[in-house]
Amino acid sequence: MSQPISALGKFGLISHLTGDIRPQRSSTVRGIGDDAAILRFGNTTLAVTADTLAEGIHFDLSYTPMQHLGYKAAVHAFSDLYAMNVAPCQLLVSVAVSAKFSVESMELFYQGLKHACEYYEADLVGGDTSPSVTGMYINVTAVGEAIPERITYRNTAQTGDLICVSGDLGAAYMGLQILEREKKLFEEDAGIRPKLEGYEHVIGKYLRPEARKDIFRFLASSGLTPTAMIDVSDGLSSDLLQICSASKTGCKIHHHKIPVADQTAQTAGEFYMEPLIAALNGGDDYELLFTIPVNEYDKLIGHPEISVIGYITPPEEGCFLTPEHGDKIEIKRMRIGADE
Repeated sequence: MSQPISALGKFGLISHLTGDIRPQRSSTVRGIGDDAAILRFGNTTLAVTADTLAEGIHFDLSYTPMQHLGYKAAVHAFSDLYAMNVAPCQLLVSVAVSAKFSVESMELFYQGLKHACEYYEADLVGGDTSPSVTGMYINVTAVGEAIPERITYRNTAQTGDLICVSGDLGAAYMGLQILEREKKLFEEDAGIRPKLEGYEHVIGKYLRPEARKDIFRFLASSGLTPTAMIDVSDGLSSDLLQICSASKTGCKIHHHKIPVADQTAQTAGEFYMEPLIAALNGGDDYELLFTIPVNEYDKLIGHPEISVIGYITPPEEGCFLTPEHGDKIEIKRMRIGADE
């Protein structure tokens, strides 16, 4: 009897399919298991990452403008490079589209791609196009030239390190909830005008996210190299557990330290949802989650976009969230976004 993919989940499937793969070439410094592969050719070290976005799974064109989709596809890949402490240099994009797409719609998609490449100072250097039986499928591959001593992996967090995160969390997930709500109302009555006013932050974080180039540059200018880093694409819980699993550590984070924007909390309240659930499990925020030695803390003081939310513990202490009241809660992977 065949086993359904859902029995393993996204990360279980990756581990199952790739767990026995070992690099054969000396140029492969780091293979599967991080946000990007690290390759070395002579004196040049490259970080390479690839992502796939599928219509109906990762995006809905009923409320996603094609320009925003192109921009977001590029950001999806660029964020993976920043999570390795590497700036993007080149981007390749392959797209499969069905007959429902026009030349004009694809022009808009590429406008978004080009805008993202201009902002993040990367060159769009190639890719492929293909027909599709149904829908749209996007594959993006980003390349960055790395400084070897500044490359940051997931598996190098140390006990006692501070756990830091950029920006605010949960906004993208709540933006998706607003868009889905308004889509449903429109499907029931095409005369209804979507109510999007007052949700600019959460909708913007979902439809047109930004990779944290500013945090990458701040780390470089302050002489601060994280001990471990990942981007928050699958939710704080899931991505923090990936760092802890790879580094063979535990962690402790504090409920009141997790950054949640006022609009995110207000929107969560409309859906009778605890804002912390969106922050922990929503994903698609593309913020940077990283660890630093406690003696480097002074370099972060006063930075408005970085929050210290906890610290790394020995593995036997497990991974826990400390609420404002009550007993500590074990952190578990529970993706509530679209691609699990």
